[in-house]
Amino acid sequence: MSLTLNEARARAAVVTDVAYDIALDLTDRDTFGSTTTVRFTVTEEGASTFLELFDASAVAVSGADAWEHSGNRVALTGLAAGDHEVTISARLPYVTNGDGMHTFTDPADGETYVSAYLGMDMAHHVFACFDQPDIKAPLSLTAVAPEGWTVIGNGVASQDGSTWSFATTPAVSTYLFVVCAGPWHSYTWEYAGLPFGWHARRSLAPLLERDAAELRRITEACFSYYTDVFKPPYAFDSYDQLMVPEHNWGALETPGAVTFRDEMLFRGEPTPMQRVARASVIAHEMAHMWFGDLATFVWWEDSWLNESFADYMGYQVASHAVGEEDAWTSVALRRKTTGYRADARRSTHPIAEDAEAMVDVDTAFGNFDHITYAKGSATLRQLVTWLGEETFLAGANAYLTAHAFANATLADFLDALDEVSDRDVRTWAEQWLRSTGHDTIRVTRDGDVPVLHRDGSRPHRFTVAAYDATGTHVGSRLVDLAEAPVELPEYAGCAVLPNAGDETFAALDLDEQTWAFVQAHLSSIEQPLTRAVIWWAAIAATRAGTLSIDDLFGLVARHLSTERHPMVFEGALLLTQDAVLTPLLSPDRLAEAEEVVSAACTLALAGSPEPSLAVSAARGLTNTTSDTDLLREWLSSGQVDGRELDRDVRWLVVRRLIALGADPALIDTELADDPSASGELGARAARAAIPTADAKAAAWGEMYDGDPSNREFTATSAGFWTAGQAELVAPYLARYAAEAPAVAERRGQAYSLVVGNSFPFLPLATEDLQGLRDALAARVDEGVTTVLARTWSDRVDDLDVALKLR
Repeated sequence: MSLTLNEARARAAVVTDVAYDIALDLTDRDTFGSTTTVRFTVTEEGASTFLELFDASAVAVSGADAWEHSGNRVALTGLAAGDHEVTISARLPYVTNGDGMHTFTDPADGETYVSAYLGMDMAHHVFACFDQPDIKAPLSLTAVAPEGWTVIGNGVASQDGSTWSFATTPAVSTYLFVVCAGPWHSYTWEYAGLPFGWHARRSLAPLLERDAAELRRITEACFSYYTDVFKPPYAFDSYDQLMVPEHNWGALETPGAVTFRDEMLFRGEPTPMQRVARASVIAHEMAHMWFGDLATFVWWEDSWLNESFADYMGYQVASHAVGEEDAWTSVALRRKTTGYRADARRSTHPIAEDAEAMVDVDTAFGNFDHITYAKGSATLRQLVTWLGEETFLAGANAYLTAHAFANATLADFLDALDEVSDRDVRTWAEQWLRSTGHDTIRVTRDGDVPVLHRDGSRPHRFTVAAYDATGTHVGSRLVDLAEAPVELPEYAGCAVLPNAGDETFAALDLDEQTWAFVQAHLSSIEQPLTRAVIWWAAIAATRAGTLSIDDLFGLVARHLSTERHPMVFEGALLLTQDAVLTPLLSPDRLAEAEEVVSAACTLALAGSPEPSLAVSAARGLTNTTSDTDLLREWLSSGQVDGRELDRDVRWLVVRRLIALGADPALIDTELADDPSASGELGARAARAAIPTADAKAAAWGEMYDGDPSNREFTATSAGFWTAGQAELVAPYLARYAAEAPAVAERRGQAYSLVVGNSFPFLPLATEDLQGLRDALAARVDEGVTTVLARTWSDRVDDLDVALKLR
């Protein structure tokens, strides 16, 4: 049962002054022992309330006169007003779905790791608690672990034999608890008077040691920035960061011990997007030490107070403190574009939602989406442009200072901005935070004079750039655009590109002259960020049907092949593949599209001296070429254009060769040379891509009849729905709609998202698209888990975009 808003409000009204003493026994491999002493004060005589504890056995309760364990709750009734101390002990299961005490055995060396992944309301999968964000409490932890293990948690630990005892935290929300245990390889140091550390599985030690200096540099740069600009000091006694296996989230901001998915320890040279993503996620999670961990929302409708802020600060700090100068270019090409697409779906919602709309936690889970992250971050960037960074940070500090170790709402944040600004922030918030959809900035002409129009309801401040017919940049200026059109007489006769600095969140509708300029000069526009904005405008126009797919192919052929900026090249390539080729094309145009992309990647690979661009071009070429001799030569030589072919790209090559009909024995050969966890996943994806009915049946059985971990399911699905195999997988489209709900129901909240995102993303015949769309819509109407219903409703909207273009 997912906790409801009404239940949370009722419980918070009668329970206060909570503290937890948690004792975990991690020595058994089948279940773990959890004993929690909960101290709390009841405010009403005769009150009833409940603690939560998931899937528990051997439950024992002491300190409560009247209690009952039923389902995932321990009811406490007839409580006297005043102080109470209740102890609950139980045995709890390890999981492989990423919700709870996740267990993972490394195929590389047989070592086992257990880690508590407790996003949202998963803390009660590990210890008995009042599992809601506004009942904050200090946490004390003692853990018993097998010999040879290291245990890492929210605070500084002391070890006595197999027992690890952790310093008590300040008051935090239950979802911020963490414990990670196993034979970790560690890199530790001291900085600013605190212990710091990076940790990873023992088999990943060479990768951690390789990257340790860079990870330390990023960590220190972020910590120095935040402790300089935020008035409240860092509130915790240490700062560990762990690369952990099979994480459902990109990372979790658990104070003092942040967890990241260990794919961020790259096995080869990272692409530009990967490099910026890692730096920005490190900065994002550290921002949460203030926005989220120190000052926390009351209920999940204000999750944007955590995530939008951390997302904005993550990219801003990556850019200004870490030195990733292309961070905002990556946002324009990848992060922000997901926000635009999400905002076009029926599930779009205000960034700052009504509390009553978040009726329970499962519903709120759906709002950890690209509206809250991507659109929210972009909206805060517009707020900074509108207010000025100094004023924005002053408001942030007023907010953090007023609500340290407490909970807050949108109203509290607006109060803080009101303290430091004379601008009408409340009207701005109504227009930007409390509404849905986004405006369009439209360019027209009054004779030769460009005129900017706003179709929508929000004020915008952004840069407009002008270019002459030769492609020369003739000027830029900051524009405030609202209801009244803005004429640009100084740019008469010029092509004009609004939002050239990507300061606002709005669609672009360019005039005919400017589109002609783009088609002729896109790759020669001076600023990479402006080129990034225009690439998305072209993709968005293609998805809307106002730019033909043939015209987009022309842009790719002319301008992607000659793009020399690594970030712009990679972002435009991924956008073309993910937003157009995969979801919108019919199967009969796939070969043509792959030829256009592979030709552009071939030219880029041959013409660029930038190693990071070559990495992206090699990946793009791997995914689209039909030249099996080229791919085999890469495998045998271990090189691409004189550069080393890393393990992850090798698996992409193997999978592509398998999809093109190579002997499946190639998979076993590669796996024998790479028996790592990543190798196992690469092999799963490759086996699922074998173009035979028997291979598809076997892969389907692994996913829907077996019990794969979250990563195993995702890898198998990625190979199963291989582009170019539409006829082979067509019989499984109806089965996906029929069988996925049972898996989602059985495996839980986050796994429902895994199942929903393991979707048939490949070019399909129109009748198959329509059949899949109707089958998913019908299943949602019949009733599936809340998380799967939200995900599938979004997929139905995406399929409708494709169907409109057929």
